[in-house]
Amino acid sequence: MRPISVLRNLPAMAGVFAANPQMLLVRPSLTRFMCSYMNKFKVRRVGHNLILHSHLPPLNSKAYSRFVDIHLISQTAGPSHAQIAITNLCPQNCSYCYNKDRGGEVMDADTIIKVAAQLKEMGMVWFGITGGEPLLSRDIVRIVAAVSEDCAVKLFTTGCTLTRDLAAGLRDAGLFSVSVSLDHWDETVHDAARGYRGAFREALRAIDMFKALGDIDVGVSAVLSRDTIRAGGTEEFLEFLEGLGIHEAWLSEVKPSAGIFRDEERVITEEDRLGLVRLQDRYNACGKMTVNYLGHFEGKECFGCNAAHKMVYVDAFGEVSPCVFTPMSFGNVHELEIPSLFAKMKSCFPSDSKCFINKNYRLFDRYSNGKKVLGPEESLRLMDEVEFGERAEFFKLYYEVENSGRVMPAGGSQSEAEN
Repeated sequence: MRPISVLRNLPAMAGVFAANPQMLLVRPSLTRFMCSYMNKFKVRRVGHNLILHSHLPPLNSKAYSRFVDIHLISQTAGPSHAQIAITNLCPQNCSYCYNKDRGGEVMDADTIIKVAAQLKEMGMVWFGITGGEPLLSRDIVRIVAAVSEDCAVKLFTTGCTLTRDLAAGLRDAGLFSVSVSLDHWDETVHDAARGYRGAFREALRAIDMFKALGDIDVGVSAVLSRDTIRAGGTEEFLEFLEGLGIHEAWLSEVKPSAGIFRDEERVITEEDRLGLVRLQDRYNACGKMTVNYLGHFEGKECFGCNAAHKMVYVDAFGEVSPCVFTPMSFGNVHELEIPSLFAKMKSCFPSDSKCFINKNYRLFDRYSNGKKVLGPEESLRLMDEVEFGERAEFFKLYYEVENSGRVMPAGGSQSEAEN
């Protein structure tokens, strides 16, 4: 199968450069990397947005301009991506859920908006709204509106309880992308995995409602088991998803976050990951929808694991974690401000070329003391045992100081390295 043509994205990228002339200030090595990475995908126009995929802000948006200014040029120590669970309520009961066993004092909407505003000040340009089922929050439209002006807002949802009015309200508030949970092409299999009769039909109904709006990037968020991956089921699933007329299939494997999945027989290998990367590339070379595999984004050839480095997760109770898949907390926003919590957490995470939880899941049972989520003390003790490997390609370039041979410290800026 022929490779993706370099010329295919040139018209769109010319417009992006014209709208963001400051991109000329990005170090050449980073520019080359970003261009090479972007060439793995086809830029799509959805409404007024130019979208590479839903894990980056639209390329012609204020959020992407901020990404260039803050992260590629100034190289802030803060996060570029964050997710907040705006509720822990959910009608479904997925066996692999990373959230259902969490608890505490629920954040109200004002607290969520305050935390999101602080994250934006720190550098957040992409904001994922998750849960529980976030549609169950009566404040969801208000939260989207409070964040979306210069930050890309994406919704992760099962689709349960969605109405046409709510879908339109989210669009009008500034939502740019939605991923509806759908894990299998067979209704019975999907509903069983979700512990909810009707989950499959609710998901399809939500997809149709969002598609009808015409100007929201509509995708499916799929969690694949190792058995499905190895049996070749991913390709059959992608054919089914393409038939739904969605813009993007966002793929991830089941992560060993919940206890029953911390099993070597369930965790994917590097060979499995690379097989999905190759499938993504083949599909994007000729497919009508974008395939965006998380294991490609966080692979050693791209950005690596961003947990606690450029990504932060705040659960519905205010606990601050490296990412949604890591059942550990470094403190709570009810007690401390998010900037200090993130800085404390990031000091433990210099970035790695492999997914943190896939690599270190065995340590969690050792330090959990029966807890579903490790507290700050247990988390710090666990981190004392973690051995980080080399950085992925992007961060090797990101932290190098050109013409000096010196390397910038984790979380540092070029000026800090030169002082």
